[in-house]
Amino acid sequence: MKPEDVAHYLANHPDFFNDNMDLLADLQIPHPHQKNVVSLHERQTAALKDKNKVLQDKLLELISFGEENDAISEKMHRLTIALLTAYNFDDFLNGLSYSLREDFAIPYYVMRLWELECENKEYEEFAATSEDIHAIATSLTQPYCGNHVADGIKALFAENAEQLQSFSMIPLNTTRSIGLLVLASPEIERFYADMGTLHLKRLGELVSASIARHTMTTSNPQNQQPAPN
Repeated sequence: MKPEDVAHYLANHPDFFNDNMDLLADLQIPHPHQKNVVSLHERQTAALKDKNKVLQDKLLELISFGEENDAISEKMHRLTIALLTAYNFDDFLNGLSYSLREDFAIPYYVMRLWELECENKEYEEFAATSEDIHAIATSLTQPYCGNHVADGIKALFAENAEQLQSFSMIPLNTTRSIGLLVLASPEIERFYADMGTLHLKRLGELVSASIARHTMTTSNPQNQQPAPN
């Protein structure tokens, strides 16, 4: 008889031990965490304690996730207020930079924008970018997180590129692709492939909407000549 046959029989005959009280009294079961044997009652108690520990650990994990999400939501709220109250493009860039570096502890980021008109095109964010970078931004349906990015993307970080180990690429869109926001970190596990991207997606939407307040979309992409690869 197989163990599963015994388990099936006992599950379908709940009166078995009522009809065999002597067996119930004499039954000895190995302790799950020690070498000695215990009674069935003690074994059941130990099993309940183990199950309770698993549930407690799961509850603590859920509480931790909830607290982490609350903290991120609070940071996103502060960023939203900062960008909504930005008087001009300079204020927008300063508010975004402060939030990413101080609130979210992201030491490195770059943003490139295209097909937009701004009063001052001397901003680094409007520097000419290659068609490859445009294609990457357009192809992203959600933020990318991982340890590998195209050489052209990594080169945007100039002298800091060599120390960066993980990246998040966030597409910026209005009615079309208008740019790419790239976050980076020297920590290899900061942005990893299986991490959740909901907050990063919302960040991209918030930044895109804020950019639209301070710029105009142009219908003449030829105004910006792509840089060589």
